[in-house]
Amino acid sequence: MKKITSLLMIFSTAIAFAQTPCSGGNAAGYPCNGYDLQSNIPLGIMGAQGGNDSWGWTDPQDGKEYAIIGLNNGTAFVDIDDPNNPIYLGKLPTHTSSTIWRDMKVIGNHVYIVSEAGGHGMQIFDLTRLRSVASPPETFTEDGHYNGFGSAHNIVSNPDTGYVYPVGTSLFNGGPVFINVNDPLNPILEGGYSMSAYSHDAQIVTYNGPDTEHVGKEIMIGSNEDEVVIVDITDKLNPVELGSTNYPSVSYTHQGWFTEDQRYFLVGDEGDELDFGFNTRTIVFDLEDLDNPFYDFEYLGPTGAIDHNGYVVGDKYYLANYAAGLRVLDISDIANQNMTEIGFFDSYPQNNNTNYSGAWNVYPFFASGNIIISGDSGMTIAKVASLGTDDFANSKFAMYPNPTENIVTISSESETISKIDIYNILGQNILSRTFGSNLSETLNISELNSGVYLVTINDNTTKRLVVK
Repeated sequence: MKKITSLLMIFSTAIAFAQTPCSGGNAAGYPCNGYDLQSNIPLGIMGAQGGNDSWGWTDPQDGKEYAIIGLNNGTAFVDIDDPNNPIYLGKLPTHTSSTIWRDMKVIGNHVYIVSEAGGHGMQIFDLTRLRSVASPPETFTEDGHYNGFGSAHNIVSNPDTGYVYPVGTSLFNGGPVFINVNDPLNPILEGGYSMSAYSHDAQIVTYNGPDTEHVGKEIMIGSNEDEVVIVDITDKLNPVELGSTNYPSVSYTHQGWFTEDQRYFLVGDEGDELDFGFNTRTIVFDLEDLDNPFYDFEYLGPTGAIDHNGYVVGDKYYLANYAAGLRVLDISDIANQNMTEIGFFDSYPQNNNTNYSGAWNVYPFFASGNIIISGDSGMTIAKVASLGTDDFANSKFAMYPNPTENIVTISSESETISKIDIYNILGQNILSRTFGSNLSETLNISELNSGVYLVTINDNTTKRLVVK
C-alpha cells in the first residue's frame, strides 16, 4: 500500500508545471516581473471546468501549508509543503449543484464553504483530516453542514471572535448573517444586519486603528455594490451603522481590505473598467474617523484588466487582476497618495483584456511567502524572486530553538542584529524590537499563540518560526 500511495502522489504532481525562475520577463510562458513560478495544477487535474476563490490553512501542529481552491463542482485541497511539487489531496464535492461562485474562509482548523448553488447552505470541513490522506486524490465528505440559508455569494470571517458571516443570502436583505462557530460543527445563528441591504463582500476586524472611540469593537467594512458601509457589529442583536461613503464613477463596489494600521481601506470596483474605460482602478478611502469616512484618491494600473480581490500584507497590496494575473503594489507611501506597482505574475498569459477571465483570487498570507493564485488557470503558486529557499535555511542568521514555546534566539557569525520583526500569517506585525550591535539576541515570545510566524531580521532576511 505504501508503494501504491507513493506512486499516486507522484502521479498527482507530475503533470503540474514545476518551479521556473522569472527570467527576461517570462517563467514557463507566464509573463512576470520579480515573481517566480513555483508550480501550477490545471483545472483538469482537479476534475473541474472552472476555478474561483481560494484560501489557505497552516497546520498549527507542524507549520505545514495547504491551499484550498474553489472549483465549479467543489472545493480542492492541495498540500503545498513542497511548493515545487504540490500534492492534490482531493476534493469535497459541492453540497448540491455546480456553479462558478464558491467561497470559503478558515477559522482554526475548519473551513466554512458557501456557494450560489441553490440549497447549498454552508459546508464545514475539518482540515486536520488532510494530515493523513492515504491515497490522494480522495473524494471527501463534509464534517458538518448549516442549512439556515440556501445560496450565498460570499463568506467573511473574524478568527478573533470565532464568527463567520455569509453575505448575499436571502436573509437580512442580503446583508451579513452572524453565525457563531466557536463550536465548529454546531453553528449558531445570532442575527444579521439588513439596513444597508446587499453586501457583496466585507472585511470584519477586531478594530485597533486610529479612531480610539472604536478600538476593541468588532467592525465590518462592507463593499455594498454602490458604496462602502461601516458597521459596529459587536452587539450581534444591535448592530449600529457608523458611516458610509461612495466615490466618483461608481459601477460595482466589489471588495476591499484595510491597510495594516487600519487607517486606509483599498477597494476594487469590478465594473468601472468596462463601464468607464479606466485602466485597473483601486480606490482608497481614509478611515481615520470611522464615523466620517471619505474618498481619498485612486490608483490606475498599467493595463485595462478588471480588478477582483485584493489583500494587504505589510506594506504591499496583492491584487487578483483577472487577465493581468497577480499584481503587487507598494503602499508604503499611501499617506502621500502614492502607490507603485513593484511586481507581477500573470497566470493568464493569453491577454490583458478587460474581461472576466484569469485570476479570480490570490492568497498572500502564508508565512513561507508562497502566493496562491486561483481562477481559470487552476491553482498557480508564485513567490517573490528575492525570497528564495536560502532565506529560510542557509542564511547568515541562525534561529533556535525552532519550533519553540517561550524564547527564540537569533544569532549571526558576522552581521550585527539591529532589528527583528515578527508577523503572523495574516501579515500583521505583532512584535518589533530594535537593538544595538550584538551578534546574538534572545526574544521572549511566551505571549504568542501557537502557530506559524514570519520573522524578518534587519529588514533583509526572512525566516519561518513555529510556536508550539
